[in-house]
Amino acid sequence: MVRHVVVTPYQETWEQAYRHESSRLLHHVNTLLQSVYHVGSTSIPGMAAKPTIDILAETLSIQEVDSWNQTFEKLGYQPLGENGIKGRRYFCKEDAEGNHLVHLHIFEKDSEEVIRHLAFRDYLRTHSEDADFYSGLKLQLAEAFPYDAESYQYGKSAAVKKIEERALEWWYA
Repeated sequence: MVRHVVVTPYQETWEQAYRHESSRLLHHVNTLLQSVYHVGSTSIPGMAAKPTIDILAETLSIQEVDSWNQTFEKLGYQPLGENGIKGRRYFCKEDAEGNHLVHLHIFEKDSEEVIRHLAFRDYLRTHSEDADFYSGLKLQLAEAFPYDAESYQYGKSAAVKKIEERALEWWYA
């Protein structure tokens, strides 16, 4: 199935959607998850984004996450294993039409991936020039590649890498 790349202006409802979904997750898997964060573009006020909520969670044991897959499935999440990132457990929640509603990324507590995600988010929340550039780039790429998610991702990759480098330098300063 070809997914349509949709990037929309920031919507305040994204924060509410995160709060609702994170509360729901913690209610059902609170003994598994140590911390839960809203990450990705929907977590950055003013940022254009694909309307998919990214949730990052920390656990004490990444292997233990696999034993909770049935619980996640009952909550509407499809377990996708590492899905290309070593040490991650990735889950996707879709609506009836197959649109991605939530991406759940679980890592072990204090992993470098957690720091990378939080640094990226917090950096863009406080550095409007880079946030505006990144937001505009995503809108342009979505317009140029409305049915080519791979080209959309590739078009962002150099900017993401550069912003990540700045974000980590800022984080550790």
